[in-house]
Amino acid sequence: MKLIAKWILLALAFLLLPVIIPGIAVSSFTTALVVAFFWGLVNVVIKPILLLLFLPLNLLTLGLFTFVLNALLLWGIGSFVKGFEVAGFVPAFLGALVMAVAGFLVNFILKNRDEK
Repeated sequence: MKLIAKWILLALAFLLLPVIIPGIAVSSFTTALVVAFFWGLVNVVIKPILLLLFLPLNLLTLGLFTFVLNALLLWGIGSFVKGFEVAGFVPAFLGALVMAVAGFLVNFILKNRDEK
């Protein structure tokens, strides 16, 4: 149940991205659900591999390269999900920052909900 709640809340966050960041477009809630699914899948499967491959660069930048990786992953999702468009690297970078904050807030809300 917690996984479904997280998926829906992240989809809502993806729906808000075009309001916050020009250059990102989400056509429908269904598209947002698909993007949220792929965002979770990419963060679980591909991102750890990339972090390991780019570990020296990530250490050199004190972890800031992780934001660049997130932006590239979001931009990549935008290239193959129909109805989700990212106009370039800057909107992808800002979108990844917003989604990192949204993911933190979703985890915080669901964690506090479980404790009550």
